[in-house]
Amino acid sequence: MKLRHARAIAVFGIAVLALTGARGSGGGGCDNNSSGSSSGSGGSGSHSDSDSSSSGGVSVPGGGGSADKAARDVTIDKCAYDAATKKLTAKITVKNDASLDYDYSVTMKFTGTGAAPATAVKTGIAVTAGSSASAELTTPYPGTGDGSEYTKCEVTRAGRL
Repeated sequence: MKLRHARAIAVFGIAVLALTGARGSGGGGCDNNSSGSSSGSGGSGSHSDSDSSSSGGVSVPGGGGSADKAARDVTIDKCAYDAATKKLTAKITVKNDASLDYDYSVTMKFTGTGAAPATAVKTGIAVTAGSSASAELTTPYPGTGDGSEYTKCEVTRAGRL
């Protein structure tokens, strides 16, 4: 009987160790010191405008960091060259699903075939909890042509202030 008891205790000990994880290993358990990794894919998409003053694709990075959460709150509605103002323009919508009001800051990069990258920054986009706000980011057109070389807008940085 003693051998049977020793086996039962050993099996029980192994089961407890397996369920709770070895202390300090960082795996499993309820010690609030568990480590792990998670990956997410944020939103991305493309957008093409058919009017004569613009063409464009859009991209929004994704991931798991807090800045990435703010970037996922941003949707690019239009990416265009405005011939009247001679500016590259991105119209965005920022959706705040959080329970607190936030001011957002967004950095947009305009790129295209043979085009030098151009950047626009907009800060202080106030979005109340559970709602959306629209904003426009503009930057002077650095070229001398018709702006058609700029085909893509990308949110390179977004944050909640």
